[in-house]
Amino acid sequence: MNDILHLELDWQFAPPYPVASASRSIMPILIHDASSIDFDRPGKQDYQVAFHLDGAWGYSLLPLTVINGMRGVNPNGILCFGGTHGNEYEGQISIKRLCRDLDPEQMSGRVVLIPQLSESACVANTRTSPLDGVNMNRAFPGDAGGSISYRIAHFIKSCIFPLGRVVIDIHSGGKEGAFPICTSFHPIPDAKQRAEIATTARLFDTPFVFIYTSAMASGLLTDEAEAEEKVTIGGEFGGGETTSRFGVRHAYEGVLNVLRHYGHLEGETRGIRGDGAAPTTLVKADALSAYVPCPRDGIWEPVAALGDAIHTGQLIGRLHDFADHTSPPLEIRAGRDGFLIMMHLSARPLKGQTLYVIAEEVAWSEVLG
Repeated sequence: MNDILHLELDWQFAPPYPVASASRSIMPILIHDASSIDFDRPGKQDYQVAFHLDGAWGYSLLPLTVINGMRGVNPNGILCFGGTHGNEYEGQISIKRLCRDLDPEQMSGRVVLIPQLSESACVANTRTSPLDGVNMNRAFPGDAGGSISYRIAHFIKSCIFPLGRVVIDIHSGGKEGAFPICTSFHPIPDAKQRAEIATTARLFDTPFVFIYTSAMASGLLTDEAEAEEKVTIGGEFGGGETTSRFGVRHAYEGVLNVLRHYGHLEGETRGIRGDGAAPTTLVKADALSAYVPCPRDGIWEPVAALGDAIHTGQLIGRLHDFADHTSPPLEIRAGRDGFLIMMHLSARPLKGQTLYVIAEEVAWSEVLG
């Protein structure tokens, strides 16, 4: 098996710490006015925050769990998001499980968990919200008077971000791209912030940590958090509108490691991949030139595998044109050395869509100092 994507097979989801009672079945509290939420209330509070629809009577109900540990305060509030894109499931599942499993009696400090940030997109199994057509990860910093996705983004920016200094946004490739399991962050100019982000990213024990360009898009949740000098972690934990149990494991256990690292839970951080796993590789693709567009429509035949070490000129895949089934395929070859960190997922990429990304390996000392 490719150990980039497949981990030991005997792992079970058995939380290695006391969890909240399985009999807990109180329905979440419905919130119409966000100002009525007591974010300082001790213990665990589950909410559904109602955002009114733009064109009908009704609401999109944002799931929210706020935990204030009973073992004292902690200055490092932790904010965790899943379901920023509705067709990416590892974050939704891992954070939902944390909402139930985490026991405030065993914790200190504040943890905020939102398993379905774009709730309407999650219900529809789509990248964007069907209510306004907006990609939640392009909606920040939000707009209190905008359509529903912008109003949710504004709520996060104005009400949730002030509650913590560590932000975790768990993604997967959806239908668009496939990645080896990785955590990620943007190039960070400030050396202290960059080092703390890199240290936290390693706690998920993924095969790769990926530094990616911030020039590809604007309005990202992580962009906004980084600009506020927060310790900001993204990541790709699966793809294909499926659920990777390995991705869920890394997301779930990785968040627990973050809670241990910052003192919200007792105990030492733990390895996730098991004994004998290769050290996490740090890679970087911080220039747009590394994001190679598909030169034409066609049928994609990958040859290289995600996570492979690639050399310049190596065959990545073939693009077929069936208008003439006797025609030779267009061979797509690597323009640089590095690791294949992303490849288009579907067999039918369109001209201009990102076909693959090769990221160069960098030394950890470059980010840790």
